[in-house]
Amino acid sequence: MRAQLDKQPADVARMFDEVAPKYDRTNTVLSLGLDRTWRTAVNEALDLQPGERVLDLAAGTATSSAALARTGADVVGCDFSLGMLRVGQQASHEGVELVAGDALRLPFRDASFDAVTISFGLRNTADRDLALRELLRVTRPGGRLVVCEFSSPTWAPFRTVYVNYLMRALPAIATKVSSDPAAYVYLAESIRAWPVQSELAADLAVAGWGQVAWRDLTGGIVALHRGVRPVS
Repeated sequence: MRAQLDKQPADVARMFDEVAPKYDRTNTVLSLGLDRTWRTAVNEALDLQPGERVLDLAAGTATSSAALARTGADVVGCDFSLGMLRVGQQASHEGVELVAGDALRLPFRDASFDAVTISFGLRNTADRDLALRELLRVTRPGGRLVVCEFSSPTWAPFRTVYVNYLMRALPAIATKVSSDPAAYVYLAESIRAWPVQSELAADLAVAGWGQVAWRDLTGGIVALHRGVRPVS
């Protein structure tokens, strides 16, 4: 099955439940192995210290959470797809606590985390502004946010090639490697509909994040947006 761009939570969760068994392998194939590079960039941007508590929202199978835990931080991986969380539990990632939860109603107290991050998940929420405010709520004053998300290539000829890959090659490749190829049609459409870097930065500021900045990865295919919860 596939979700639509209205991103009804139940539809999105069921879609990710379906793709969970082959999710990590499919991501590696479709990203040409760049998913590992992007995870490393997130870790560097967060600059986690041993003992800090970090929320990895939209953690999926907890591959990203496991990478964060290797810094010595205490990691909570949260996702609303029970299928994805089951795959993550089977992997038994050391130092990672997995919690089922909705980005629009996070099951955590105010100021619970030193840092929060979401990779390739904000795009799948029904209300990204509310999700950003929820992330702000659970972050301590002075704590930091890193959003890793697909974005818009900055060089026009490359952007044309990339859009062609999204709409033509990506679904065809997914047919060979994914347990639910139709889900990757949604992936391509949701990436095309996503705001450009400057628009997402403005959304972070409106949600209350300070010191907002971003850095392009892979020519703008992906962007890292950063923010800090103001102290006062």
